[in-house]
Amino acid sequence: MKIYVTSVADQAKALDFYTRVLGFEVKHDIPIGAHRWLTVVGKDHPSGTELLLEPSEHPAVKPFKDALLRDGIPAASFQVDDLDAEFHRLRDLGVAFTQAPMAAGAVKMAVLNDTCGNLIQLIEMRAAA
Repeated sequence: MKIYVTSVADQAKALDFYTRVLGFEVKHDIPIGAHRWLTVVGKDHPSGTELLLEPSEHPAVKPFKDALLRDGIPAASFQVDDLDAEFHRLRDLGVAFTQAPMAAGAVKMAVLNDTCGNLIQLIEMRAAA
């Protein structure tokens, strides 16, 4: 799995989900007062795009995240090679999906709940027909 588009929240909870469940690796973990500059990357893409696991204490964050969640809008999109395999692997780990894998033009996609108040879209690029 690699990060396709970025940003997230509750650092400890997010760190557990994004590393243990999704399989990302920590790239930076730098203490900054009560929080950390905490980023993860895809295991096979250590120099790739970093996902910032950012605290969500700013007053604007909760209403924004709640609105995205309520409207079913993913906060980030991650690219996978085999969506069906990832769907089954994650579902077997107890991950809740709001959208099972479905074809959508040039991609196949699914949407999961990251347990931190965000929906995450998984996409598989499909070969041109």
